[in-house]
Amino acid sequence: MSDHYYSPKPSAEHDVRQISETIRDIRLTFHTDAGVFSKGGIDFGSRVLIESLEIPDRARLLDVGCGYGPIGLFAAKLAADVQVTMVDVNERALELAKRNAKVNGIDNVEVLQSDRFSALDNRMFEMIVTNPPIRAGKEVVHSIFDESERHLVPGGTLWIVIQKKQGAPSALEKLKSIFSEVEEVAKRKGYRIYKATKSLES
Repeated sequence: MSDHYYSPKPSAEHDVRQISETIRDIRLTFHTDAGVFSKGGIDFGSRVLIESLEIPDRARLLDVGCGYGPIGLFAAKLAADVQVTMVDVNERALELAKRNAKVNGIDNVEVLQSDRFSALDNRMFEMIVTNPPIRAGKEVVHSIFDESERHLVPGGTLWIVIQKKQGAPSALEKLKSIFSEVEEVAKRKGYRIYKATKSLES
């Protein structure tokens, strides 16, 4: 199969499933499908990221590469006064994310098709979260870091999850070259959660 979960129009035959997941005492139901990332359930890296998030009050939060919505929807549920924007290039994933928001009664979200930041113009956020598409290659992943810095307000934060064996050391060096402060906030089973803060003087 030539397409991937980061293909705009996956060609995989549909295989819609319903799963339920509980994280931080919140239980949500998700519909998943073939052609999207981690269709069998929330992957371990995303789970660790969700468990680690510290969401500011009334923040504008962006989920880059949202897939069927687990990170963005849990964030929206954790902080009801936050406005969450969820973007992905995968049309199938976006339809699932919209459906999952509705199923769980979450209305403080918007779901947009966007190749990384292409549809966001000059919009700014207090917080950006991503489980980046490692299989798309280092250039794509590092471009998300660069563009995140440009779309964060001064003092805003980028939260990412990445496996040590899939490029965590180089990701950390890249983040340190862009952001004024980078902190490893969690480390579990080879996964690293990094929080990168944009300078207040930016």
